[in-house]
Amino acid sequence: MTRTRLLVVTAVGVAALVAAAGFGSAARQPGRQFPYGRQPGDPLPLPEDRAGVPNWKVDPSFDRDVFTFVRIEYSSYRGRRGGSWTTDWPDADLNFSFRLQQLTSLRVNPNPISMRLTDPRLFDYPFIYIVEPGRLSFLDDEVLALRRYLTNGGFLMVDDFWGDSEWENFRREIGRVFPNNEPKELPVDHEIFRCVYHLKEKPQIPSIQAAWAGKAQGITWERGHDGDVQTVHYKGIFDDKGRMMAFIGHNTDLGDGWEREGEDPWYFREFSEKKAYPLGINVIVYAMTH
Repeated sequence: MTRTRLLVVTAVGVAALVAAAGFGSAARQPGRQFPYGRQPGDPLPLPEDRAGVPNWKVDPSFDRDVFTFVRIEYSSYRGRRGGSWTTDWPDADLNFSFRLQQLTSLRVNPNPISMRLTDPRLFDYPFIYIVEPGRLSFLDDEVLALRRYLTNGGFLMVDDFWGDSEWENFRREIGRVFPNNEPKELPVDHEIFRCVYHLKEKPQIPSIQAAWAGKAQGITWERGHDGDVQTVHYKGIFDDKGRMMAFIGHNTDLGDGWEREGEDPWYFREFSEKKAYPLGINVIVYAMTH
């Protein structure tokens, strides 16, 4: 087990991280299948063994005052059954929730959840996550719900899409939410890259398969997509007062860094420990303190 020195952050009453904490790769059981017989609105059941991720108890007096990782369900065109929103589920969500609980002073719900944007529970949660939006297609009522959620203080993280075509699809769909609010590229010295872990460059995380394929050449991007996939982009969408409402990672895959951390020690050290978890934790702390 390696040891990782963490910065201590205190903002708006939240002490973000302990002074030192250790990473150790969590277990993972590959081959999970999405329950395709599930009906809309049904709870997304977690595997009984939690994919090998430890469980922990939440103080019942504060069961509604914990951070919950919320994955957004959406429709996708030309997508596989169930939609691309299921990518990396449940391991990424479970592992990341565990790391937040282990490495920060945030109190975290051990059970991540998923919901549609039109779910009435949406406004109970300050953070939501959308993965693989390259084929995403919002319904009209979801456009309205997302706009209302973000302009009323919610925070969206978008992850894992590559190339020009997938970017243009997401840009078109998010443009329906904010027609006059173009995502802006974030400089590497933006607070979100240094509020807990001080990242000296914008990290690019490939899928574990792409990492293995490019290991000898030092390639960290996923091939097979159109346009420039070598350059990682992190963009923000801001409200009229300058508050970041959405953090968008393009040409990178943080979710695989969380999901696959237990499969290969090299991938864990190079991508999960050094990049995916530090940036993910930064995003959560930034979102919860702004």
